[in-house]
Amino acid sequence: MSKFKEFYREQVVPQLVETFQYRNRMEVPKLEKVVLNMGLGEAIQNIKILDSAVEELKLISGQQPVITRAKKSIAAFKLRAGMPIGCRVTLRRDRMYDFVNKLVNIALPRVRDFRGITAKAMDGQGNYSLGIKEQIIFPEIDYDRIDKIKGLNVTIVTTAKTDEEGKELLRLLGMPFKN
Repeated sequence: MSKFKEFYREQVVPQLVETFQYRNRMEVPKLEKVVLNMGLGEAIQNIKILDSAVEELKLISGQQPVITRAKKSIAAFKLRAGMPIGCRVTLRRDRMYDFVNKLVNIALPRVRDFRGITAKAMDGQGNYSLGIKEQIIFPEIDYDRIDKIKGLNVTIVTTAKTDEEGKELLRLLGMPFKN
């Protein structure tokens, strides 16, 4: 078991029980999965960008990404259904906890002029989505090897019923919210 998961069980769970007055330990919200997604519109013209994105996402997550394909054809973008346009990874269990730990304690503090992340990106069911503009904030990415700066979306799915519960869970896990 990862140290971050132990931290969740020993420190975060008792605080959540105290704050929200849960009667049963199974009611306490927990992380369900973390989805990392790189959408690459430029992959239509240059398929090599997709290969480097897959490699970088594999380094960041420690897991092989799945290539996502277009669902519909859009003539204005010269896009046909079935064309590869991105890649995605779903992390669960220990890899998920390790990634959240790395995101909160290593990657986010490396962002230039970082003042915290907005708390408004909750979806109404206690899940949080975060856009990262540069993949180079992760320590696994070698700055000299990258051909192009790519962004990625991070979605943290929790078992929380409300945004308030989800936000408190993430705050206790160390997510640096503004104010």
